[in-house]
Parts: sequence; C-alpha cells; structure tokens
Amino acid sequence: MPVHAALSPLPASSRLPVLFVGHGSPLNALEKNAWHLTWRDVGQALLQRYPRPQCILCISAHWLTGGGWALTGAAQPATLHDFHGFPPELYQCRYPAPGAPALAQALAAALTSPATGKPLNVDPQRGLDHGAWGVLLPMFPQADIPVVQLSMDITRPAAEHWALGRQLAVLREQGVLVVASGNLVHNLSTLRQGTGINATYRWALQFDDRVANLILAGQLASLAEFERWGDITEVCHPTHEHFLPLLYAAAAAQDGDVPQFFNAGFQMASIGMRSVQWSPD
Repeated sequence: MPVHAALSPLPASSRLPVLFVGHGSPLNALEKNAWHLTWRDVGQALLQRYPRPQCILCISAHWLTGGGWALTGAAQPATLHDFHGFPPELYQCRYPAPGAPALAQALAAALTSPATGKPLNVDPQRGLDHGAWGVLLPMFPQADIPVVQLSMDITRPAAEHWALGRQLAVLREQGVLVVASGNLVHNLSTLRQGTGINATYRWALQFDDRVANLILAGQLASLAEFERWGDITEVCHPTHEHFLPLLYAAAAAQDGDVPQFFNAGFQMASIGMRSVQWSPD
C-alpha cells in the first residue's frame, strides 16, 4: 500500500515543515532556559503559520529496537521517565497527548523495512520517551495533537535509516508533522560545566560546522556517510543513536524546502543543540 493511501483518513494539506531538534538534558523540558524557550517559540510559530498538524510522528534517539522498526500503537501512550538521577519534579512530569492506533497500524502496513521490504511492527504498550515528550511539551504544551513514535533499528546501517526517512516525506503533505529528536554532537564522557564558545571543544565545533555546512549546501545525502568521517565522528558520537534521527528529518526534506537553524549552541561543552527546520517557503 502506498504511504499516501495509508493516510487517506487524513485530509490532504499544504506541506508541513520537518524538524530535527537537539534535545540535550532531560531537564530542558522543565527549565525555562534558552533551549526550552526557543522550542516554545518554534511550536507557537508552527501553529500560527501552517495548518494544524493532524498527527506528530516523532523519531527519538531513545527508542532503539533490533530486528526491525516499530511504531507506538497505544491509544494513550505513557510518559516514560527513561533517565536516572534527576530532581523529583522531572519524574512527575506527564505529557498526556493521545496516540493514533489506527494510523499507526496503517503506517506500519504502508512503510517498509529497508532491510527486508516487510511492513513495520506496532508496539501497543510502548510510551513516549523523554527524547519525544521532552521537546513536545514546550512546543505543544496543550498535548492535544496525537503522537505516534517511530523506533530506530539500531542494528541497521545509516543508509537504511536514510531510506526509511525518505518514505516519511509524503506524510508532510497529509497533515503529519515529522519531528526527529537527537543531538548533532553527543559525548557524555566529556561533559564539563560552562557555556559559550570558549567552553566548547574544538572537535565538537568542527563536527557541528561540517554538518551545518552540508545542510546549507543541500548535500543532505552526505549526512548518511558520517561514519566515514574518521576520528572526529568517534569522539563526537561514541555511539550513533543521537545522530541517526537527523538522517530521518533530512531525508524527509523535499526540493524547495529551506533550512533554518535554531538553538545553534552547546550544552555542557559536548552536547550539540543545533536544531533545524526545513520549511516549504
């Protein structure tokens, strides 16, 4: 089944943007810092400028599967507190957005695994992890837009993540807002206090610049070759799950989309917060 046919219950709309959001610390969901306030502003601008999304499809660094991709199928997905050692108020946080079980089933049948060509799976128990709700809470605090989350099969190569992202592009024209959540640089072993350019590692700045320049040049497919960039990738991403969501968002961008950066900075020196919105105008 073509993906657009799976979305037949949803009305066609003008093309919605696609976002990659650097989420950083879970505390950013609650602290009214610069990252949080910018997410709030981005969400407000989206609702003012574009048709209201019928659904949000979120891809997060924190739902990794093996042996295939999956979609959340719960009618009321739980708020997962998948982190440790944070203040109690963060564990009390809830994001009660509804799910979209029928849409999840239809999408699972329409989307195909780049590895096998088979339909995706649906997990009726899985909730929303902090990579998803942590950015959606400031962006859409009313929690009244249905959310479906897509896992990432961490056993598969970057090219297959890119290929699945390409399948998501058509969703943008039928009322689905694609939001990918990760970080352009993510090395927790090198965190240090301090903010600003002087606190950030040179290798982190160099990697961030390389990615930003590829995005501005429209060389988006080159992002899927990040594992070939040598030692700088190894230090910026000891594991790759925080970079992979960018591939889904970039692959869902279409001809004519214009990239716009926001939150172009670093948290604790080695968490790259640069985010990008590709918009049709």
